Amino acid sequence: MLGFCCVAYLYAGGVQFNRLTELAKQRYGDHAVQSIGELNQALNRVSNASDEEKLIAINGFFNRKLEFVDDLNLWKQSDYWATPLESIGMQAGDCEDFSIAKYVFLKALNISNEKLRLTYVRAQLYDQDVKVVKAHMVLSYYRTPTSEPLILDNLIPDILPASQRPDLNPIFSFNDKGLWVGGSTQPKASSQQHLSKWRDVLLRIRADGIE
Repeated sequence: MLGFCCVAYLYAGGVQFNRLTELAKQRYGDHAVQSIGELNQALNRVSNASDEEKLIAINGFFNRKLEFVDDLNLWKQSDYWATPLESIGMQAGDCEDFSIAKYVFLKALNISNEKLRLTYVRAQLYDQDVKVVKAHMVLSYYRTPTSEPLILDNLIPDILPASQRPDLNPIFSFNDKGLWVGGSTQPKASSQQHLSKWRDVLLRIRADGIE
């Protein structure tokens, strides 16, 4: 445990792990400090790796560490977007929280913002053997602006090309630079004003020490 408490440097991707560790200790206790330390180690292991190796590491870390719990049960709100620190501290989150955490720390690994989009989809799921369609969020990775995206999803462990996820129908996607409708390659003009929850969570993420 002591080793995790002594992390005190600015990670190259803009994560102030000293501040993140201090806040984790104050708000959530030793389990959160340990998880932050493990995350730091995971980032360091793949800091010089390929994009694909970084995707696997971060997708796997958060899919293992977080339990899926909906906002109403976890936060007593119908729709709450948590920061990665909040998700790690609570050891849980919903699909938005998984996707936000993966986005933030892949950016910290110097994967460019242009390659990453949080994507709202209609997902075909099964509830007691009955197929239902539900709103869902995944993280999409684009090797180039026009390439087929890879999908990082909390529902399954594998990272697959979008063509191998026929259960997902994209509605719109966004990052901290813009918003795209459907599978468009061109961002929608002046779109960020429509994403107040996104702006709010970005401000809270920065307050936690993550740029």
